[in-house]
Amino acid sequence: MNIDFHLFVDNFVSAIEAKDSYTAGHSDRVAEISLLLSQKLQLDDDLCFQIHMAAHLHDIGKIGIPDGILLKTGRLTSPEFEVMKSHSEVGFNILKNNPGLKQISKMILHHHERYDGTGYPDGISGREIPLGARIIAICDAFDAMVTRRTYKDKITLSAAKEEIIKQKHKQFDPDIADTFIELLNDTVTLEDIHQIISKSATS
Repeated sequence: MNIDFHLFVDNFVSAIEAKDSYTAGHSDRVAEISLLLSQKLQLDDDLCFQIHMAAHLHDIGKIGIPDGILLKTGRLTSPEFEVMKSHSEVGFNILKNNPGLKQISKMILHHHERYDGTGYPDGISGREIPLGARIIAICDAFDAMVTRRTYKDKITLSAAKEEIIKQKHKQFDPDIADTFIELLNDTVTLEDIHQIISKSATS
């Protein structure tokens, strides 16, 4: 049996799109930016591919979040946010029993950990956090910053870069943050970044 894994992942993510169109568009953008960043970090092709797939699937656990919370147009209450936080563990549980997806499932589990140890679900810090999860975390946050939601306005690319720099050693791995800023400043890849961001207008 010959299966196009990337196409399979795209089809899998469409299950979320049926509930929340923003999540699917967001996952596509995070996946493309994560791939650019992984390549900028000169990771090997196999790891770049795994990170790219994990980024596509990083929010797959939202399929288990009640619609009243997932689709809420305003800010979540504290109890609602606790439910929303469970999506990383739900996503991990969906994929963890497939041996070929072991590393990808761990990236999904830990993509909301913070470098300083104040993230979730396990509160791990620094390089305890899988490399792929540290990469996805910064790309996930970046897309959230530059994309408009019903409860917040988007910010400029310049403001997003300032926020990333401010969050070094706190939310983000400082070395990955520095490389990401280089990526955003690069005259070639910046066009790619702008094209990815522009997709948010129709997502």
